[in-house]
Amino acid sequence: MGRVLTVARIDAGLTVDQVSSTTRVRVPIVHAVEQDDFSRCGGDFYARGHIRLLAKAVGADADELVARYDAAHGGAPADRRPTPLMDPTPIKVNDHRRPNWTTPMVVAIVAVVALIGFNLVGGGSGQPAAGTASSPLAGGPGPAAASPSAQPPAPAPSLAPIAAAPADKVTVKLVAEKATSWVSAKDGKNKTIFSNNLESGQDQTFTDGKQISLVIGNAGAVHVYVNGKDLGPAGADGQVVHVTYTPGDPQAG
Repeated sequence: MGRVLTVARIDAGLTVDQVSSTTRVRVPIVHAVEQDDFSRCGGDFYARGHIRLLAKAVGADADELVARYDAAHGGAPADRRPTPLMDPTPIKVNDHRRPNWTTPMVVAIVAVVALIGFNLVGGGSGQPAAGTASSPLAGGPGPAAASPSAQPPAPAPSLAPIAAAPADKVTVKLVAEKATSWVSAKDGKNKTIFSNNLESGQDQTFTDGKQISLVIGNAGAVHVYVNGKDLGPAGADGQVVHVTYTPGDPQAG
């Protein structure tokens, strides 16, 4: 649903700010819906309303998108019988005529636990406690303290520039650093070679002998490397960028 709305907005030549101004849906909520995150909408009722407003603003089929939302989130709202607040099952009253074994059982359990504890303390006297290092000999070096094992931190996504980029071709690497962005890429023959969301932490590399043309839906989230050079973010957060790169010194076309 989010991808459909994003593509429709870009095809309509609209920015997130323009859609927000038209629909009065706040910019963070527009970004969230385009990433299929409906937690900011405030519930299913408001999520359906936001989807309808955004779809009408960008020229998408509102009824189809709402139907997709209902299919993914348990269907449209329906009447439900209220859940009773109290259990109608009658409360059973203890029959005092039967013997109560609770107190004898508790006493027996306490006695067993006390006996086990006494045996552990008495039998373990004179032995070093588990995990305690023995004292070093006089004049000798003491044993090294064992350091707790720790898992090494997971490696961060690689932001290194493209190694050995061919001089006679254009090589573009896109890295989604902090958020998700929709990306479309075409080669020198105007053929689409990529059209999808680039999730946070993911990267894509494109190479062509003539040119690479890009449409980036959330330019502030995408870091750009062209022909081995770091060009920094593609633009500002929420900005839609159309850009073309060719072989040689990276200059936006």
